[in-house]
Amino acid sequence: MNTGPALLCCPAAASRRGLPALLPLAVALLAAFPAVRAQQAPQGPAPAPAATAAAAPEAAVAGADADKDATARPPSARPTPQVLDVVTISASRRREPARDVPMQVSVISAEGLEKRGAKALGDFLANEPGVSIGSNGGAGVGGINLRGVTTGVDVSATVGVYVDEVQTGANGASAGGNGMFLDMGLLDLHHVEVLRGPQGTLYGASSVGGLIKYVTHTPDTTELSGKVSLGASTTAKGGTGNTIAGVLNVPLKEDVAAIRVAAYRDQVPGHIEAVGPLPGKDTDRGQSSGARISALVTPTRKLSLRFTATTQKVERDGRDFVDYAAATSQPVYGDLRHQRALSEAYRQRTDLFSAEVDYDFGWARLEAISSYQRLRSENQIDASTAYVPLLGQFGIHLDAVDVRIPLNLNRNSQELRLTSAADPRFEWLVGLYIDRERGRQTQYAESFVGGAAGPRLAYIDIPSSYREDAVFGDATWKFGGGFSLTGGLRVARNRQTYVQQSSGLLAGGDASIDAASKDTSRTYLLTGLYALDKTSNVYVRVASGYRPGGPNAVLRDINTGDPLAPPSFRPDELVSTELGLKSSLLDRSLQLEAAIFNVDWKDIQQASSVNGVSVVVNSGKARIRGAEASLSFKPTPLWSLSASASYNDAKLTQDAPGLDAKSGDRLPRTPRLSMAVQAQRNFELAGHPAYAGLSVRHVGERDAGIPGSRQLVSYRMPAYTLTDLQAGIEFGRYSLALYARNVFDRRAQLSVYPAFLPLGGNAMVSVAQPRTLGATLSASF
Repeated sequence: MNTGPALLCCPAAASRRGLPALLPLAVALLAAFPAVRAQQAPQGPAPAPAATAAAAPEAAVAGADADKDATARPPSARPTPQVLDVVTISASRRREPARDVPMQVSVISAEGLEKRGAKALGDFLANEPGVSIGSNGGAGVGGINLRGVTTGVDVSATVGVYVDEVQTGANGASAGGNGMFLDMGLLDLHHVEVLRGPQGTLYGASSVGGLIKYVTHTPDTTELSGKVSLGASTTAKGGTGNTIAGVLNVPLKEDVAAIRVAAYRDQVPGHIEAVGPLPGKDTDRGQSSGARISALVTPTRKLSLRFTATTQKVERDGRDFVDYAAATSQPVYGDLRHQRALSEAYRQRTDLFSAEVDYDFGWARLEAISSYQRLRSENQIDASTAYVPLLGQFGIHLDAVDVRIPLNLNRNSQELRLTSAADPRFEWLVGLYIDRERGRQTQYAESFVGGAAGPRLAYIDIPSSYREDAVFGDATWKFGGGFSLTGGLRVARNRQTYVQQSSGLLAGGDASIDAASKDTSRTYLLTGLYALDKTSNVYVRVASGYRPGGPNAVLRDINTGDPLAPPSFRPDELVSTELGLKSSLLDRSLQLEAAIFNVDWKDIQQASSVNGVSVVVNSGKARIRGAEASLSFKPTPLWSLSASASYNDAKLTQDAPGLDAKSGDRLPRTPRLSMAVQAQRNFELAGHPAYAGLSVRHVGERDAGIPGSRQLVSYRMPAYTLTDLQAGIEFGRYSLALYARNVFDRRAQLSVYPAFLPLGGNAMVSVAQPRTLGATLSASF
């Protein structure tokens, strides 16, 4: 989490159990399918504005009826031959076939995620090479890394997160919400889109690495329908969990109005054992819950209105940290153990309200989107292992140090877009975007001596505001011979203010400082697309992105009045050049996507200390070169196969003093190579449609810091390989899904919270959830 100019970064093996009774059934299903009679797998339903058949087998059936997967059809209803669906996406703010969008876009269907037992964004993106979550100890706290665009501890977000057409989180660097992201559960999701590369022209600030978009179901005005799901799971060396979810779609007037209501609650099993002064079992257990209501009104064929309210709450009793030694990358206190003297509970609540108006003039379509977001969080972390020894060197003897960071963020945004009708020669889009954010982040560092409260070490209060006004647009010329050219531009004016009031030893004494900044950013897009044939395209994409600049709270020289450090920092800018191929081959049974890219990043924003003042500065340049490829294949109607891989070479090309890094140093947290392979077999069991699947993912070695740096202390994260299994069967309206995650119970180190490493403390590592077996029973109507 961003801390402003102050203290430190902060957001936040139980009893052994035998294998549950779910395992025999899972094994039976997996063993049964080779012997059953081969059945013809389905042809997917007609595509709708939803997904692209990218790297995952579940993405091959991602149309509007994806939750009615064709495996549920009786054999007599399954047509021949089986092909991968052509589906549409809205990544370019238009609904168009995925193969015609000149960028790399992956789509992950919610149905496939349910089959895999995925519960949070880290699970959703697990099989997406080149994408990672920098967790600060649990769901929703940390940052997202796409294509290696990260400095390890980022000043503000590098990946945007959207729910349908509404951006979430904070763009303002001082607001504090940039260290959090909406980690939305399967709350009536249709699919999740992953847009790779900068999206600054159409999506604006803080999307320099790419974009994550949650796409929800639209109310259906024609049919009463619903679904209820019950799930249970057990985790090795941990606890048990359960999930309940439901959705109800009610037409109010056919073809005119409908309402859709969804809710879920996920009881999360813990697996961390706390040792030390405050021991405990399964201390990272908790609960995620949420509700969503969406209403659609279409009074005429030209006009539609959609109103949506979403609320989600994440609560955890503690962080999922395991203490590892920086020198050896080995556990300090034993397997799945974390030393704790104080509670590390955290809570996060997000409320999101939006209204969308869509009017079709015939020659163009007008879209107006208004939204209001409210984020409330309470984060607590035990900083004793780092600060107690450090302060002891100065004669300050304490038993424990507690850091708390409450955060309030309110955000209003309005977007107006006018999009031309589809035309074989020329298309255009123009838009206006207005964003207003108000945040308040407070940081406390409290001490404890002899079981009682000791002196307050720090108090920092940071109220802030952020304003953005932007205009944007693009135009596409379609020439003869299958060639098209698109150019786009966005101009944004950003203004920020904040006040820092601080006191205490760790905050550098009493101070009250006002700060303000303003800047103008311009981003652009240029793409060329050439159709090799009706199902294959090549493209070139040059796109830029930015993160807004901001103010620094800076003390002034008591004699001259001059600031002791830069009073503000500039936007940083990123330009990506990409060459890609999208092709459907073998009668559309094989889909191939590949891209190579080069990213140039300059004026990198990074936290630094100038004359003893903690500020954000612009320094350093980086170059990221990489390649991505994905393959989806249906060799027979029975099988779905996929493979994907990502290669990243991310290095500084200019010294970055704020990171204490030199030209040639690799950027943190980015493996050179990551890949995933998935396979699914459809078959019939006792007369019922069934499936079984396997997924394996590999992530190469990474460094959470930079070798030789005192600011981002090096910590080597070993390479890992994880294996998951899925199986299921359907009985008409009912379906049973079984899953086994992390089958071989590997201790994969997914992320590192590095705040204590420069102080000589341990690395706080989030490891993969131990072997988890689960089942989900669903009923639809």
